[in-house]
Amino acid sequence: MAVTDYDFHLFDLDGTLVDAEWEYTRAVFDRVGGRLGREFSDREARVLWSGLGGSRAETLRGMGVDPEAFWPAFHSVEDPVARAEATYLHDDAARLLDRVEEVGGPTGLVTHCQEFLAEPVLDRVGLDDRFDAVVCCTDETGWKPSPDPIETAMRDLGVDPTRGRGYYVGDGESDVAAAWNAGLDAVHVERVGHDERERGVLGDRRVRRLDELVDAS
Repeated sequence: MAVTDYDFHLFDLDGTLVDAEWEYTRAVFDRVGGRLGREFSDREARVLWSGLGGSRAETLRGMGVDPEAFWPAFHSVEDPVARAEATYLHDDAARLLDRVEEVGGPTGLVTHCQEFLAEPVLDRVGLDDRFDAVVCCTDETGWKPSPDPIETAMRDLGVDPTRGRGYYVGDGESDVAAAWNAGLDAVHVERVGHDERERGVLGDRRVRRLDELVDAS
C-alpha cells in the first residue's frame, strides 16, 4: 500500500509523527510520581508513555496505579511550552506528509494528546497548517480503540469509508484497533522495536519508517 492508493489520510501524533526527548518524559513521570506518592521506573515510564503494554488503563492497574488518579495528575504536570520545546518531528514522517500533500485528499489528525499540548507541539514542528481536521480525544469524543474519535475526524473532513478509501497510521495497538473499528486500513509504525515492546502489533501494513509508504506497493 502507498498513499497514492487512498482518498483520505489520518494520523496519530505522539510516537507516530513526533516524539519527545527522553529527559522531558522522565521529568514528567518524576512529577507525577511526586503527586501520587509513588516512583516510576524508567521502564514503567517508557511503557506508559509509548503504550507498550497495550491499554494504558490496564497497564496502570497492573502497576497498582488507579487510572482515575493517574491521568489528572499526568495532565496537570505537563507544561505546553516545555513539551513543545522537547518535541521533534521524525524525518520519515516529514517526508510522508510532504508526499501526502502532493497526492492530495483530506488529511486529519486523531490524537490522545490534549489540545492544550497538541496546539503548541504542532506549531513547534511546523505542522499547524498541515491538517484539515484535528481531533484531540476527550471523554466526550471517546478514546482509542473506540472508533468514535476517528469517526468525528471523518465527519469533520466530509469523508466516508464506505464511499472512499482511507487509512489511519499509529504506533500502538489501540491505533490499529481504532482504525479497524472505524472501517479504515491500519498502518502500524514500530518506533521502539519488538524487543522493547515485548509483543508484536498487527496491521494491514507494518513499517519501521513512515516513508516506506511514499511509493510502496
